[in-house]
Amino acid sequence: MCSLAHLSRKSHFLLGWLLLATPAAVQAQFDYTTNADGVSVTITGYTGFSNNVAIPGTLDGLLVASIGTNAFEGMSITNVTIPDSVTNIGDFAFYDCGNLYSVTIGHSVITIGEYAFSGENADFGYYEYSIGCPLTCVTIPDSVVIIGADAFYGCNFLTNVIFGHSVASIGINAFSGEWVTYDGIYPPEFVPKGCPLTSVTIPNSVTNLESDAFFGCTSLTNIAIGSGVTVLGYDAFQYCSSLASVTIPATVTNMVYSTFADCFNLKAIYFQGNAPGSDSSVFQADASATAYYLPGTTGWSSTFDGVPTALWKLPYPTFLSAAVNFGLQSNQFGFSVSWATNTSVIVEASTSLADPVWLPLQTNTLTNGTFYFSDPQWTNYPGRFYRVSSP
Repeated sequence: MCSLAHLSRKSHFLLGWLLLATPAAVQAQFDYTTNADGVSVTITGYTGFSNNVAIPGTLDGLLVASIGTNAFEGMSITNVTIPDSVTNIGDFAFYDCGNLYSVTIGHSVITIGEYAFSGENADFGYYEYSIGCPLTCVTIPDSVVIIGADAFYGCNFLTNVIFGHSVASIGINAFSGEWVTYDGIYPPEFVPKGCPLTSVTIPNSVTNLESDAFFGCTSLTNIAIGSGVTVLGYDAFQYCSSLASVTIPATVTNMVYSTFADCFNLKAIYFQGNAPGSDSSVFQADASATAYYLPGTTGWSSTFDGVPTALWKLPYPTFLSAAVNFGLQSNQFGFSVSWATNTSVIVEASTSLADPVWLPLQTNTLTNGTFYFSDPQWTNYPGRFYRVSSP
């Protein structure tokens, strides 16, 4: 959970004033427009004096359903609570709120718009970079499906992001560190700033990881990519220079331009499935990296995208769930098992996981590190579960 990072004595006073204010006075602090349904509103502005903003769930008897585009842009608010009635946080809603230390997002929000919490891009002479957005921790509730482009771009103090389990799309530059330009051209000495995230867990619900999503997160040492992701966008983790290893789930079928480019400390990339497609520039400047793959997976050669490959020797047997012969095949249920070459494994089955009784079905030696098992008797049971173990 995220904790409140900043609350001054002045903020305590203003918060107390806000809580003591009459409901009518509180509601008068918000400008809004009535939505087409006639029963809900979109907040378009804030005229109150408190830096601690608790957005009400209703205004004049109408449900607060949206935070409008630019509604709080550039304001000096320090804390904001978004109620459970809100389903949409609009583009630029809290853009350039340079003192916003804490945000609580309601449990009905579905979409977080583009640049919703982004810092402002400031131009100082030849250099352009992001300022503002002092958020240190963000919890994305389970209701959120879409995190828009640049939603938290330039949040240079953001050390922790907790994703809900419904997020399907993380937009372009969503959590990117700031881009610094010199005469509009990236100089050779370019070093990304901001994005001090150290660990990211991308939930299994995410299918679309857009380009530059975590670009320039130079403190990132751990990435857990969910099993729903199919494509890793270009520059998605470029300049994550503290990253030493990463595991690519079997669902990933394509890695595009500079996905992990300039990750100078990247030593090991572990692939759980077949070799994904690539454009031969995924690992630019990562010459010391090695791509590890499981026995029984396909599409591998002595190199992958310019880095050497090697067998990934797990300390335990595993199912290759992404293999084409996984599941129902010609009236049989089958799967491939991967482990160390010439090691024996036992396939066992049970009809229940609540009170399992495991019965051995077959013992196999993993020639070249893999073997295929099929069970023609699976139709004789209302349910059947499998496991593998070493003798």
